[in-house]
Amino acid sequence: MDTTLKTHRPPPTERCLLGNSPAICRLRAQIDKLAPSLASVYISGESGSGKERVARLIHTQGPRASQPFVAINCGAIPSELMESEFFGHLKGSFSGAIEDKPGLFQAASGGTLLLDEVADLPLSMQVKLLRTLQEKTIRCIGGLRETVVDVRVLCATHKDLGAEVAAGRFRQDLYYRLNVIELRVPPLRERQDDLELLANHVLERLAAERDLPTARLQAQALEALKDYPFPGNVRELENILERAHTFCEQQRIDLADLGLASGNRRAPPPLPDLVQVDNLEHYLETVERQVILQALEETRWNRTAAALRLNVSLRSLRYRLRKLALD
Repeated sequence: MDTTLKTHRPPPTERCLLGNSPAICRLRAQIDKLAPSLASVYISGESGSGKERVARLIHTQGPRASQPFVAINCGAIPSELMESEFFGHLKGSFSGAIEDKPGLFQAASGGTLLLDEVADLPLSMQVKLLRTLQEKTIRCIGGLRETVVDVRVLCATHKDLGAEVAAGRFRQDLYYRLNVIELRVPPLRERQDDLELLANHVLERLAAERDLPTARLQAQALEALKDYPFPGNVRELENILERAHTFCEQQRIDLADLGLASGNRRAPPPLPDLVQVDNLEHYLETVERQVILQALEETRWNRTAAALRLNVSLRSLRYRLRKLALD
């Protein structure tokens, strides 16, 4: 399975929110107020904006800081394994259950559980999760007894959870159970004043990891970053700088090292007029091909970066490339 479960403690510099922009100062103040409580928190924000970092900060500033922090990407768990992943199972309870396995709620016992991309939970799993949150008990697959659990639950998603409720894809009762307090993480374009500070922090971290002198952004490169819209937010900034750090000469990052598209983004070729579409499968394949090609071109065919931009796993992107004969 994909590495969706994370319980390690990040280094101190990763347990803070860098920046002095009004948006990030406001977010830090909100975290300071809500961290001591045990209320459920819904963290909203675009992909790559730092929602998991916010969740970690809530945990480390709260009364459960010494207990486990467990983060799970709900969209990366196969639906047939979800109940086992969340609640655990006993040996022999189903084919392939060769040993007892604790679930996420047991792993996070006494601490904090982050349900990342919670909007991707199927409705059948939403019912089970709601019951657990209401009763504060779980029963593993194959088990006969309820087990009391003590876990603070945080959730995050890049989707509009309210819109998902309106569309019938997310239970309203679960939404209200999870959304006691909502925190919105601002996208990078709303905190441009922080860009230079963030960029220098990333470059210092890369230098420390590689035991090299710190690379420096030249004036033209910095101005280009300030003009860039960053649809992938802080995560995209990190990817751009890692690539630039790899290819730059003498620890000087020039404009060419960033690999940013010059001028406006290239417009994709026009799609067929819907009136003329007589083959839906072919039309959808055309759309998928164009979206993937654009992401690959914008990331200089870095598949990992393209997968992050498209918000899919690298494995999923590789499958699509093979299917579309782009591999």
